[in-house]
This record gives sequence, C-alpha cells and structure tokens, in this order.
Amino acid sequence: MDIPKNTICLWYEAEAEAAARFYAETFPDSRVDGIWRAPADYPSGKAGDVLTVQFTVAGIRCIGLNGGPVFPQSEAFSFQISTETQAETDRYWNAIVGNGGKESACGWCKDRWGLSWQITPRVLTEAMAEGGDVARHAFAAMMEMTKIDVAAIEAAVRTARGSGG
Repeated sequence: MDIPKNTICLWYEAEAEAAARFYAETFPDSRVDGIWRAPADYPSGKAGDVLTVQFTVAGIRCIGLNGGPVFPQSEAFSFQISTETQAETDRYWNAIVGNGGKESACGWCKDRWGLSWQITPRVLTEAMAEGGDVARHAFAAMMEMTKIDVAAIEAAVRTARGSGG
C-alpha cells in the first residue's frame, strides 16, 4: 500500500465516502483510492461503519474521516480549483451548488458537506499576479460577484490596460 508522507485529512460528520465519490465524479484527476471500516465501535459509529476514505481531488491526496459532528468544516480550509473558461467554471460551480451546496461570494461556494471551494478562472489569478491597475480593476469586479464571470474580469483587465495601467 502506498502511504504518502503528507496527506490532507478532512473531517466529515458521517458521509466521507459520499463526498469522495462526488469529487471523483466531478473533477478530473480525482478518484476514490480506498475505504476502511472501523474495526470496533467508536464514539460516533459502530464496528463496520466507514471510518476513513482515501481519495484524490484534482491530484491532491486526501483522507476523509467520519468523526461525527464535533468539528464542522469552515472557510479556514478550501480547495481552489483553477479553470480555463466560463464553461469549465460553470460546470464545477453548478456541480457543487446543484448537489446541495451553497453559493458564497468572490468565487467561493460550499459543498453539501460544508467544505469550501474556490472556483477560480485563470484570468483572475493572472490579473491579480500582474498587480497595479490590472489587479485593482479585476479585484473590484470580483468583489461584486458570486460565481466568477470570466467576461467581466476580462473587461476589467482591458479597461485597466486602456487606462495606462
């Protein structure tokens, strides 16, 4: 068995397997790698219940732990998924929100298990990295959005470049 030196461990109340299967169906380079059942009863489950799920999300190895309701997810951790087009942005956003998730602001949304996702078009990341007026204009446009609108970010970049910045 291949055990990585470092793995992201995500705490789920009880549905780590369902979450892992959803991620595997939604994102490329994603899969369920293994499911382990509890060998004995534990505080939030019984022997034989799914305890941990090893999975990969967009190339990142993770373990989902069904630990009960003690530690809910928070925005302190999120996956950031880089997209190339509006269609790709829409596909991921709609998959997460349409599967019981919730929209947030500035390209953030939550899946039905409470895990936060940033669906971030590359044009926005590149504009922010450029700095100056381009970053300011792209940032101002982003601040008005829930799901990122690629055309609006591109228009903000054009405006910034046309103003000499």
